[in-house]
Amino acid sequence: MVDRLSPLDVSFLYLEEPTTPMHVGGVAMFQAPEGGFDLEKLVTLIEERIALVPRYRQKVRQVPGRIANPVWVDDEEFDVGYHVRRSALPRPGSDAQLRDLVGRIMARPLDRNRPLWEMYLVEGLSGGRFAILTKTHHAMVDGAGAIDIGQVILDVTPEPQRAAADHWVPQREPSDVDLVAAAISEVLRSPGAAVDAVRSGALDVRETLERAGRRAAGLASTVMTIARPPSSNPLNAPIGEARRFGMTSMRLDDFKTIRRAHGGTINDVVLAIVSGALREWMMTRGESVSSRSSVRALVPVSVRAGDEASGNYIAAFLVDLPVGEPQPVVRLHRVSYEMEQLKSTGQMVGAQALVGIAGFAPPTLHAAAARTANDWSRRMFNLVVTNVPGPQFPLYAGGARMLGAYPVVPLAKGQAVSIGLTSYDGGIYFGLNADRDAMTDVDVLAECLGTALAELLDTVPTQKRRPRPAAAVDTPQLPRTTRKRKPAVVTPPAGRPTEPAAEPVPVEAALAEPALEEPVPVEVALVEPVPVEPLPVERAAAVGDETGVPPSAVRPKQVSSSASRGLVAGRPRREPAPRHEH
Repeated sequence: MVDRLSPLDVSFLYLEEPTTPMHVGGVAMFQAPEGGFDLEKLVTLIEERIALVPRYRQKVRQVPGRIANPVWVDDEEFDVGYHVRRSALPRPGSDAQLRDLVGRIMARPLDRNRPLWEMYLVEGLSGGRFAILTKTHHAMVDGAGAIDIGQVILDVTPEPQRAAADHWVPQREPSDVDLVAAAISEVLRSPGAAVDAVRSGALDVRETLERAGRRAAGLASTVMTIARPPSSNPLNAPIGEARRFGMTSMRLDDFKTIRRAHGGTINDVVLAIVSGALREWMMTRGESVSSRSSVRALVPVSVRAGDEASGNYIAAFLVDLPVGEPQPVVRLHRVSYEMEQLKSTGQMVGAQALVGIAGFAPPTLHAAAARTANDWSRRMFNLVVTNVPGPQFPLYAGGARMLGAYPVVPLAKGQAVSIGLTSYDGGIYFGLNADRDAMTDVDVLAECLGTALAELLDTVPTQKRRPRPAAAVDTPQLPRTTRKRKPAVVTPPAGRPTEPAAEPVPVEAALAEPALEEPVPVEVALVEPVPVEPLPVERAAAVGDETGVPPSAVRPKQVSSSASRGLVAGRPRREPAPRHEH
């Protein structure tokens, strides 16, 4: 019996156009082991373990006349060397060069005449690193499945696990006559075969109808959400075939800290950070952002059980992100509230339930419906945000430890960027796939994600504040009273609040504060003279270093400038005669 593509899987084939290739991908960064890592080692890993994912040696065959959905068939001419390729970066091998290469590779569509996947070994990264870039068509795997398929080359220990010997013999590829006969027999077979052909779609339709009866209000709200188009913003624009790629990484513990302080889920924190980043990014572009501004995101969620076969089992939310809200905590609470409402009212509808309805129609009509849905994407949502959890322990490929994994999510028509993220070994890794012309500043958006996280962390009372730049460090201010001189340090007066366990302040640094913006007359500066010998500039800077205060904070004008040295010595500095230009 032929292995036919499901209605949802085949929809990703029908959605594909030159400007919207429907392949997902990932960029995994590795630290090279002592023995090195090369293309031969990667190809050996693939050859030993590809039997664990049989789909990787199969290709798609269309049924003549498209009287039925396409089928998966073994590729009798399968060549692993065609799919596993090598690339290298010129010096210095920076992350920016890697991002540019990823954008160029991901823009190219996959070859429909071969198994729908590619893998690139990218060498020459700085710091002894290399990267592995993967491309897999969305018809083969969903987001959660991509992590499972990655286990083909990954191990939980530095020592590679030996795989069982694989003696694969491809099955004969069916002819056009065989494909037509199989499609007709599925329709004419009495009566169970016809039911089997649409069973998954029928079950999804029945579940949808039952849910409609139980949760009519929730579905009505969903219809109203779809009927109300999202606000216009630069995230929606005509797109071409070229791509840019941005990436950034964060600590998972920071997300957990925010969740413990303000409630919600990790996914709520993710969406709140995306909201804050989009707000700042739009403001850098000079876009109008009011208190009611919002961006509608499609948030897919995998609902595939662990023991089910491979394929796409996806549900999705349409979430209005509050980019107009200036307060980060309020943004988080608004996102959490909306997600709870969507879950409680049943507005999360399985994608297989929606597309399964089209399984009753001929595949040609199904293709037209899928294309129509793609055309409507800009009127339903502004961007896609995916969140796929990964393993929280280190993984290895041929002895090389994986440092991070950045997902690549395909673009829908008319959408300038998509945001994917995955968690791995204590980190969260964002990948931003963007149109090259519509999103020339995708790196700015990636930086805004880090800024939005810092905003939320600053609202956590128990969170230790991150050190500010040296220029912004506050220098302790002493009371403007007569200071008692001690041999080494100045002790603040009794009863004045001090920082706990504060280091003593040297007298030289105390006299240097506060910094004077303008020269002060001599008689004012000597109202309360302190018998201290003048210090050279070099000594003042050295003493400041002993206090732990950054050097930029201990070079006030009255110590480092010539005018201030005159004040310390007890005599005013004579101003030079004015020069007249002729």
